Amino acid sequence: MLPDINKLSLTQQVAQMVVVRASGYLFDHQIQYPAWEAPAAKLIHWVQDLGIGGVIFVGASAGELAIRTEQLQDRANIPLLIAADIEEGVGQRFSGATWFPPPMALAAIFRQDPGLGLHYAEQMGAFIAQEALGIGINWVLAPVVDVNNNPDNPVINVRAFGETTDEVKELICAFINGAKNYPVLTSAKHFPGHGDTAIDSHLELPTIAHPTSRLAEVELPPFQAAIASGVDTVMSAHLSIPAWDDQLPATLSPKILTGKLRQELGFSGLITTDALVMGAIANRYGGNEAPVMAVEAGADILLMTVDPEGAINAVCKAVESGIISRTRIRESVERIWQAKGKIAHNQIELSNFTQQVGTQEARTTAQEIVKHSLITHGSIPLSPGKFINSTEVNNSSSTKTFTGLRNLIVVDELLNCSYINHLAPAVCLPNSMGYETQMCDGSRLQTINLQENFPILLQLFIRGNPFGGSAGLNQTAATLLKKLLTDDNLQALVVYGSPYIWNQFIPLMQAETPGVFSYGQMPIAQEIALLNLFAQ
Repeated sequence: MLPDINKLSLTQQVAQMVVVRASGYLFDHQIQYPAWEAPAAKLIHWVQDLGIGGVIFVGASAGELAIRTEQLQDRANIPLLIAADIEEGVGQRFSGATWFPPPMALAAIFRQDPGLGLHYAEQMGAFIAQEALGIGINWVLAPVVDVNNNPDNPVINVRAFGETTDEVKELICAFINGAKNYPVLTSAKHFPGHGDTAIDSHLELPTIAHPTSRLAEVELPPFQAAIASGVDTVMSAHLSIPAWDDQLPATLSPKILTGKLRQELGFSGLITTDALVMGAIANRYGGNEAPVMAVEAGADILLMTVDPEGAINAVCKAVESGIISRTRIRESVERIWQAKGKIAHNQIELSNFTQQVGTQEARTTAQEIVKHSLITHGSIPLSPGKFINSTEVNNSSSTKTFTGLRNLIVVDELLNCSYINHLAPAVCLPNSMGYETQMCDGSRLQTINLQENFPILLQLFIRGNPFGGSAGLNQTAATLLKKLLTDDNLQALVVYGSPYIWNQFIPLMQAETPGVFSYGQMPIAQEIALLNLFAQ
């Protein structure tokens, strides 16, 4: 039951506008990002004493998060918004749940069969909503509504539902319609469109230099479609858009959040900022100044402020000094109440949550999306047996025997790689065929001896990633790989993640050299890609 807004103090009202980040793990010693994720005692203080409006979770298993969300809802005097960035399914963040391929895989299917693409988009929205509720998440921070029309985009990339306005519009509406069958909130992001940037706003402030006519033609229509489909929240982008505001980024701009989104597009739901700890905002504006500016701009939710208590106090002082009106705060709280009235706050039945999470039906859908979006090249299947025990006569007249097959795996970042371990199909399936696995990240590729005469299965896990700062390989790694792609020792290439990397490398390969591309990087995608390669 939500209390009467009139009975809340100003501080309590402003606190409802703040959503903090927390670790999904149960114990403080498991916290992975202490700069952003408070220990349990402080989080409980924020929830129970300050009365913050919600929590966004990252990390842990689905089972752990179910316990965690139930504990916090029990502590809260006002029901919490429980959010997560689960654009690719609950399993993307919380192990044990279903992990779908990135949304751009749906665009690949949609181009071949529009009906099938829309069907999978709607199913994906429904399964994500269902699994979210199963572990206590009531705010799905998806879909990404950006049109990824810049191949060098390091932060959106395959998170987008496509590269054209029309395909994004169609697919995101299907996703929203699927999720609407469940009492969760959805969020269109990142307004007014983060697709045509080559800079990661987690690190710096990108600029969209297009004129208003281009923005109206390309970037805005998917947001208009999402609003018409009933999306509950819209997330702002940390972008400079001089055509609309040559002074302030979108997140802090009244011209953009209020003038464009509220007034011109007629959006009446919740406006949330993107994370205010991101470099585009945090590096340019004070930790307590930015929240005040965001509220002035029209934001209802302050997501991941640098200092939650400081942000609440700063906004309250701005109200008391007349910078922000009390009416403005009340309008936001009323919208928050409307959103909280829609979503589920019921107790989680931990004994039954496996009936909602990681179901066979959801995992089968994920597999089908992987299969229908797979791309192949050259002569498939690959038969590794013909390479084993072959010999070569060197110029020195000595005989050299191949000692085996090499499975070279290159990833974005070796130490932060959730989809590769010794049990991952990319490792164990080739190992079962006699391959010896070597793994490195792109920055250390030059340390791998590629001069040896070993047949190589090359597997690349490369895609745009937040905080990565790049949509591809560094120049040294790219040069080495391009050389390897033309080498007679290359048996096959498998790329997981970025179609832009695939399109860059495929023209360099011999026409008959086998190749497989998968948008997904998770174990299901690895298994399907390799089974296609070896036709097993």
